[in-house]
Order: sequence, then structure tokens, then C-alpha cells
Amino acid sequence: MAGRFAPSPTSDLHLGNLRTALVAWLLARSTGRAFRLRIEDLDTQRVRAAGEVAERQQRDLAALGLDIDPPVVWQSRRTSAYAEAVSALDTYPCYCTRREIAEAASAPHGDGYRPYPGTCLRLSASHRAEREATRAPALRVRAGGANSTVVDLWAGQVSGVVDDFVVVRNDGVAAYNLAVVVDDLAMGIDQVCRGDDLLSSSPRQAWLARQLGGEPPLYAHVPLAVNARGDRLAKRDGAVTLADQAALGLGPRAVLGLLAVSLDLADPGEQVTAAGLQQRFDPALLPREPWVVG
Repeated sequence: MAGRFAPSPTSDLHLGNLRTALVAWLLARSTGRAFRLRIEDLDTQRVRAAGEVAERQQRDLAALGLDIDPPVVWQSRRTSAYAEAVSALDTYPCYCTRREIAEAASAPHGDGYRPYPGTCLRLSASHRAEREATRAPALRVRAGGANSTVVDLWAGQVSGVVDDFVVVRNDGVAAYNLAVVVDDLAMGIDQVCRGDDLLSSSPRQAWLARQLGGEPPLYAHVPLAVNARGDRLAKRDGAVTLADQAALGLGPRAVLGLLAVSLDLADPGEQVTAAGLQQRFDPALLPREPWVVG
């Protein structure tokens, strides 16, 4: 049994990322689980600084006292596992652009995802050849509008209709929804704690886990950290990374205390440790509203 934290090495972790990592660590450790780290670098493997960013991310987690159970998994090293999973699925090529899908599909979900309207599902061989002459296809899995239900620790049962979603992008890279499911199954992840902007993707991923012979994890979606305008916290919002906070005179212990206060696990100014927070952690008492930073 294991929980996990799975950052993308595009930039240093900000306070919202660190807060989610802390909740994921507390949830895993308090339930006797291992805590694993996965670097989701499928989109960054050609970026020279990605390795350096990932190293800084791991140092920041360690500075807060969040220990990781090895090994660290890199998605860019698991392409053969994704290809094997795709070969076991019922897929078909799709030539639609994002604009075409946006014009034909219904309103997007909370995570911005637009359900696929099935445009390429029944293309004739001649139409397929015509489209392929101008555009490389993505691969979609044939879900047939299945219904899928997951259990979230805080949201309860969450159901959704599964569209024919992309499992391989048109550049040949495994899509996010495929990669995370394949990796979670391989890593023994049975507890997924992440931002609640991804809650609506959970029914798709749970359905795919079952198609691949596994069981979906227990989900726990944490409210996001937001700025004063209510927008999701981002690096452009100012001093939001551990290094930024250090420049302001706040070391890792002080930042951990700030995160603990935001989770109602400590009083302002209280000195805390990650191990100490584990002793007082009760997921039922965590705030269910977004954390406004600044």
C-alpha cells in the first residue's frame, strides 16, 4: 500500500504544491502506507533544466521533513510500459484538433477537459486516409460512454460518464490519463491525494484502471491554494516557493508552520515538525475551502 506525490519538473514547488504534498504525506504515513515520488516529465524530458528542477523539488520536500520511500519513478523512463498497456486496450485513431473538439463537444468539465463527441469513431477507410495525409493521429480508447464511480475521502462517491479519451497523443507520447494509471498500478499506489481541480478526471482514470486489470485507488482531493483574486496560486504571484520564503527570512520550519496553520493543524507562530503533525492529523477535520495565500 502506498500514497504518492507526482510533480512535473517545470518549476520549483510553490506553497500550494507543498501543501498538497504535506497532506499526501500525512495521509499516507497516518494510514501505515509508503510514500512514493513520481516525476511526471513526459512533457519536459527534452528540457535541459528538468533534472535540476526535480532535484530542487526533492530537496524542498526533505527540508519540510517529508521523507520519500525509494525508488523515485521517472515517467520518461517508462515508455515501454505505456506501450504495453495501450496494446491491451481497444483504441482507434483520432485526427481532430483541439479547436474541432471545442466546437463540437459539450461544455468543459471543471478541469477544462472537453468530452470527446466521437467524431473519428466511425470514419471510413477513405476518410481516415485523407485525414492522415495532413495530420498524425492520436489514439483514443473506446469507452462507449461507460459510467464510472470513484470514492473520494472528502467528496464521497463521484460518478461520471467516460468518453473516448486520448491515451496516446499525436506526437506518440503517452497521454496523462494513461500514464498516471499505468504508473499507479505498477507502483502499488492505492491512495491518490492531489488537488481538487483533478477530481473530475478520476472516473476516467478509475475506469481505465479496471480495463487494465487493476483496481482504482482511494482518492483524496485537496482544495487548492489560491491568490487574493481566487485564481489558482502560481509562481507569478510572488514569493511562493521555499527559496522565495527563505529570502524573506522564513526557513523551512516556518513555512511548514504556515502550511500547518492553513490546514488547522497548528496555531499561528507555533513551532511544528512533520512528525509532530502526523500525531495530530485527522483528515475529517481538514478545511474544505480553498486556502487564500497573501
